[in-house]
Amino acid sequence: MSVMRRINVAPGQVFKTEYLNRLGAFNADALTAATAIVADVRERGDEALHEYTEKFDGVDAARLNTFRVSDEAVDAALETLDGKVAAALERAATQIRDFHTRQLQQSWFYTREDGALVGSKVEPLESVGIYVPGGRALYPSSVLMNAIPAQVAGVKRIVCVTPPTKDGSLDAAILFACRIAGVSEIYSVGGAQAIAALAYGTQSIAPVAKITGPGNAYVAAAKKIVSGDVGIDMVAGPSEVCVVADATADARLVAIDLMAQAEHDPLASCYLVTFESAFADAVEAAIEGELAASPRAEITRASLTNQGLIIVCPDLETALNAVNAIAPEHLELYLDQAMDLLGSISNAGAIFLGAWTPEAVGDYVAGPNHTLPTGGTARFSSPLSVDDFVKKTSVIRYGAQALKNDGEAVIALADYEGLWAHARSVEYRLEKAKAADE
Repeated sequence: MSVMRRINVAPGQVFKTEYLNRLGAFNADALTAATAIVADVRERGDEALHEYTEKFDGVDAARLNTFRVSDEAVDAALETLDGKVAAALERAATQIRDFHTRQLQQSWFYTREDGALVGSKVEPLESVGIYVPGGRALYPSSVLMNAIPAQVAGVKRIVCVTPPTKDGSLDAAILFACRIAGVSEIYSVGGAQAIAALAYGTQSIAPVAKITGPGNAYVAAAKKIVSGDVGIDMVAGPSEVCVVADATADARLVAIDLMAQAEHDPLASCYLVTFESAFADAVEAAIEGELAASPRAEITRASLTNQGLIIVCPDLETALNAVNAIAPEHLELYLDQAMDLLGSISNAGAIFLGAWTPEAVGDYVAGPNHTLPTGGTARFSSPLSVDDFVKKTSVIRYGAQALKNDGEAVIALADYEGLWAHARSVEYRLEKAKAADE
């Protein structure tokens, strides 16, 4: 029995994204529920947060006298953190910070020959809120990937919200990541209610200018709802990987790399693009063997069976066309001379080149951000970066000569658009300039 669905693409056939059976970031039920939660938190503030935290996270409200995590509580939690985990997070933080520092832009201006000055003023956002998921797994890496670019950008107030455990505590690794990544406030609250609190504020949580970070369907729906009142990074759907491999690849490694994505979530999508049915058979056999040892076998199998797809192509050109149509979040090129193919890939969130580059290095320590466009949005979106935590303001300064040079063009366009005062604002200035010259 096959683990994954399989299709064959004929020479010259256009790959259709309908084959993928992709799921959206959220469904109608999630949107309805999130809409009600956001409205309730906006109206009742902390009272609503307490009720939802007790309802969804199973935390007795009496254990949460305050949502904010104190420095003393962080210190106490860090004493329990495994040293190897702490060292790994510090290594990751160093390399993530180094990568994102190279993205930092400065304000710039230039003066034209006629004296007009134009440019762009770059400055950090005043505050950002970072959502860090709980639930099936713990993600201290998400803290680093969201907070460090904000810190590099110069954001002064970085707020982290994350669901508490039933005893009201937070994971020590998440707290350590917050500390080394420059997070200034930590709150024990999750779900759509946390997004509402960040967007509109409550009695204990001040609102922020932008919200970033992954979450479940309810979190994604809440981000969609508040977008416009507050900035968001993206509305992310289920995570996905696409592995391109030929028969020279190690079938077992390909199997493990597919499973590494599938174990995230039953809704995660895994695509194998290859050239021979026999190799696809070998990968599926290897998956069966590895599943026997996986503690997350049930989640992994559900993802591969329901959202997995093997695409057998006749040649490399057809395979690359399929990849660009898929526009995957993560793309592994498990091929010889993978670097030479980089120019042929136009749509992917992150590209992992060669057999020694599993997606896991990008998830944790390589440096580039692991918050990536999902669901084919790599066709027009980019990974989270320092640019997401700054805003740019255009700067323009004209003198009389510059306005004389451009004035007639402005008047002609304003007249064409029927905007009398636009034209008059230039005409009057030109009249004054002419009188001064006389």
